[in-house]
Amino acid sequence: MTTIKQNDIDRYISAFPEKTQVLLDQIRTVIRKAAPEAEELISYKMPAYKFHGILVYFAGYENHIGFYPTSSGIAAFKKELSIYKGAKGSVQFPLDQPLPLELITKIVKFRVSENGQKKPE
Repeated sequence: MTTIKQNDIDRYISAFPEKTQVLLDQIRTVIRKAAPEAEELISYKMPAYKFHGILVYFAGYENHIGFYPTSSGIAAFKKELSIYKGAKGSVQFPLDQPLPLELITKIVKFRVSENGQKKPE
């Protein structure tokens, strides 16, 4: 996995319609605030955050923002995430609804704590 410059995330976000860009910027800001020590990179062609391993990914789509906090992040917040479409390691936040920024913050902090218990790579 190669570390990508910050402007590559900017370029990723700028490829979307303005409304989607706003949401992608919001989720990026929340993740960076909740995990200030995390390294920002592109992985699997989407923005990702790494701290003792991958914390979370996010991606823009035509009708939703995909958020990928791994299966443990989804399982730990299963009840809160149940109102959204999702899978074992992902959740979809519709573009026509405000992002649950407080919940995203909690999930990212959970993943930081979880990864922080691992031995450094």
